[in-house]
Amino acid sequence: MNNEIAVIFDMDGVICHTNPYHSLAFREFFAARDLAPTDEEFAEHMFGKSNSYILSHFFKRPVAGAELLEMEQEKEGLFRKIYEPYIEPITGVVEFMTDLKQHGVKLGVATSAPYANLDLILSKIDIREKLGSIMASEDVKKHKPDPEVYLKSAENLGLTPDQCLVFEDSFSGITAALNAGMRVVGVLSSHTKEELPPCNLYIDDYTDLSYKKIIELFNTSY
Repeated sequence: MNNEIAVIFDMDGVICHTNPYHSLAFREFFAARDLAPTDEEFAEHMFGKSNSYILSHFFKRPVAGAELLEMEQEKEGLFRKIYEPYIEPITGVVEFMTDLKQHGVKLGVATSAPYANLDLILSKIDIREKLGSIMASEDVKKHKPDPEVYLKSAENLGLTPDQCLVFEDSFSGITAALNAGMRVVGVLSSHTKEELPPCNLYIDDYTDLSYKKIIELFNTSY
């Protein structure tokens, strides 16, 4: 077994603080349909969830197929329009990725968002060339908390789950990574530590992170 490792990042709330803008987009989307979810409902049923789950939950019926695609395109189009002027990375993440890459760590992104959102962010934040695996909602049949996106990411990077560390900010995302058998760092951008499953480490941003700290996580048992 080799000693290579990989670090896989979720996108929303992990690379960028997108969640407030997703909330704005969903509010506009739902307001046009005379729905007004509360902040608490958004926190419980939006962050880290797939659009199929979110729409089905708030409409209180299954939303799938062509209807899901149409609604998703509308909502995500709203999000991209609202968010584009404000795109910026969470403090320290680009420098942290650069440090990892320089030390031979394989990097990936695994998001529940559609490719169009990922492409928008990667067009503004210069990390694409550092990534050995890029996965979006179109790449999986089962969404987080199912581990599919993380298991496929590990496969793309040529490593086993125990060689991978995931950065996640949501309950469902952390659960997906744990279900995949990976170590997890909880990013406290959307939730408190108490609202999330147990992680190997919790951070507010990437200011104090380095390759050395990541290696220490791999040298520590669960």
